[in-house]
Amino acid sequence: MNRRVASFLAVAGLLLVPASAAAAPKAEKEIPAVPNATVKIEVGGLHGGSAPIWGTVPVSGTISPFAPGQQVEVTYYLNGHRLVSRRVAVSKGSGDTGTFSDSVILREDGKYAVSARHAATKALGADTTVRKSWRVSFPSLHPGECGKVVKGFKDEMAKMGYVSGGGSCFNGRLGREVLAYRKVNGMNRSQKAGAGLVKSVFGGRGGYRAKYPSAGEHAEVSLDKQVLVLLKGDRPFAIYPVSTGKPSTPTITGHYSFYRQEPGYNAEGMYYSFYWHNGYAVHGYHEVPNYAASHGCVRTFIADQPRIYEQLHYGDSLFVF
Repeated sequence: MNRRVASFLAVAGLLLVPASAAAAPKAEKEIPAVPNATVKIEVGGLHGGSAPIWGTVPVSGTISPFAPGQQVEVTYYLNGHRLVSRRVAVSKGSGDTGTFSDSVILREDGKYAVSARHAATKALGADTTVRKSWRVSFPSLHPGECGKVVKGFKDEMAKMGYVSGGGSCFNGRLGREVLAYRKVNGMNRSQKAGAGLVKSVFGGRGGYRAKYPSAGEHAEVSLDKQVLVLLKGDRPFAIYPVSTGKPSTPTITGHYSFYRQEPGYNAEGMYYSFYWHNGYAVHGYHEVPNYAASHGCVRTFIADQPRIYEQLHYGDSLFVF
């Protein structure tokens, strides 16, 4: 057989080999399935769907299956808006379950909610819980009571201009500011801080609305409400309960300016007087009833007047109406 015939037979033999034998495809590598995460949460410390103001609400949860290094994102909401989010580590629980916990302090009124989310990883799929919600409950506050709720109440009062002072106890100064708040809002004139009033204060409701918002730094005396209000423009920075002129000796109304000071007591028992017209003055007095009872002046509590005396200035406008 010559070389040409031999070459032809060799090529023909190759063409007769099955394609599968010539180029067998590689088997595809099987990718293991990632298990789905299951996240659950529970909200503790609730009574009738509510938790107390300035209380700590605990949140606990589980995730399965557990994987080392897991984290969940716990998000809190207030009135539908995101309040805060935190990444929380997951610890090994019983069986194939992981556990986690967190908490939130309720500093203001509103509807709270919480949810937890696990982001997808190489080892575990994603999952997000539905939001679980709750409301806030409020206590009555009483003279002599101390604690976080009283301090928070004072802070919220101060934001509206009721100068209730520092500390965490219900003292006489706070009682007078509660009286001022009740006067401004047309409530019974007492120093009682019931649950409804406390709720309104933590909700930022019940502030004084300026009568003369364009007058710069000035003072206003409302004969109807029986309060003295010190303002910078339309923003009150101090509100005090007062007693103005009784019907037989009424307080004059109009626009005046402070022009004379008299420190200490005078012969009439007026304390740290600041005059605005003739014998009319803002001054402290031993008796300040919840109604108009003076001889025409604006009576303040003795304990408040030194502070008022320092807050007023010569030439400041006073509006009495």
